[in-house]
Amino acid sequence: MRLTGHKIAVLMESDFYEPEILYYQHRFPEEGAEVHFLTRLWGQDRMTFTGHEHRMPFEVDRSFEDIDEFALKEFSAVIVPSGMVSDRLRYTEDPDRLPPATTFLRRAFNDPAIVKGIICHGMWLAAPVPSLVRGRKAVVHNNLLGDLRNMGGEYVDQDVVVHDDLVTARTGAHCHLFARTIIDLLADRERPYRAGARTVVRSTR
Repeated sequence: MRLTGHKIAVLMESDFYEPEILYYQHRFPEEGAEVHFLTRLWGQDRMTFTGHEHRMPFEVDRSFEDIDEFALKEFSAVIVPSGMVSDRLRYTEDPDRLPPATTFLRRAFNDPAIVKGIICHGMWLAAPVPSLVRGRKAVVHNNLLGDLRNMGGEYVDQDVVVHDDLVTARTGAHCHLFARTIIDLLADRERPYRAGARTVVRSTR
């Protein structure tokens, strides 16, 4: 198994796309990785979220707000899934402060050793900090084309795009390509990480 010893974080909230989340729940462990679903618990011990298509329940008992710098470095990848997860997570009580989930994502972006995976509408979570994707090649759902361009990102019309430590995918239906790309990238990073521009595009076409 190529990802033994790796830990992958997946952010969660309600209105998630069930096939995508179930795929991650099984596919990454097939390669030996641990998958940790993180959310904002609002002071509770656990929360149960519901899926968008079939109202499937999914319980999460770990908050990203409790993860310090040392714990964050234990993760090889942080994934922002599709559906309305990112829109729910980018809520902030104070308009003058970043949403806690965006703050967590920014912390992950500050570490190039952590692969950032953003799929479909997940790019909404990065929107409050456009510098995270400014100048990077990426793909998003067609509904977010204006968002990506306003953030300074360079849209690439492919199903999956890799630019350095950022992996993006077009829709939740491309989660299998997205996950495979992240798996390949992490397996390749068993060698020491070397910074430097690298862009890869992948498509089923």
